[in-house]
Amino acid sequence: MTTGAGAPLPTGARAGGLAPPGPPRAWGRWLIAQLTSYLPLLLMLLLALGTWWLVKNSPLPPGPAGENTVRSEPDYSMTGFAVERFDAQGQLILRLEGAVMHHYPATDRIEIETVRIRAISPQGRVTLAHAQRALATGDGSEVQLLGGAEVTSSDAEGTPLVMRSEFLHAFFVTERVLSNRPVVVVHGGTEVRAAGLSYDHPSQKLELTGPTRLTLPPRGRTR
Repeated sequence: MTTGAGAPLPTGARAGGLAPPGPPRAWGRWLIAQLTSYLPLLLMLLLALGTWWLVKNSPLPPGPAGENTVRSEPDYSMTGFAVERFDAQGQLILRLEGAVMHHYPATDRIEIETVRIRAISPQGRVTLAHAQRALATGDGSEVQLLGGAEVTSSDAEGTPLVMRSEFLHAFFVTERVLSNRPVVVVHGGTEVRAAGLSYDHPSQKLELTGPTRLTLPPRGRTR
């Protein structure tokens, strides 16, 4: 072997590094050595691929109950019905009647066609209501009366107080009536027309909103 510029390279060597040995056994030993050096990297790659597959194919846990799809259809309906509610002492406090009723479980609301209501307060005061249609809470304590709505209460002397509108919102527990639509209020022989009202029965307070027109009965007319 000679050295210096132009000197031949040793057997089995090439420029840029050592080449794999030529004989078959030497090739096998070289391949095993290469695989052994890369084995940790290959194991990490296989572990990462296995983890990705498990995450992608694992079923998702169920979400909170509130995220479940709610039903927009009624869960039951009744025709020609009458529903009554009683207090803890067994006294009647509310009676709902109508031609058709649908209950919607998603909001616990009921929809009633041709509704008639009789509500009795703990003091024995009676409130009557009817309308072409109603939207109410499941217990009937809050009712939106739609179309030809009428609620009849009474003053401290027992004189009827009648409220009429295309929309009346009645709260039978607190004995309140609200409306943001034109209303007609009749008390005795007096008729009042207004753009809306707020009525609180326990305090006997009636507030009318918007332009108001009052019609008084002729003199001498009795109630």
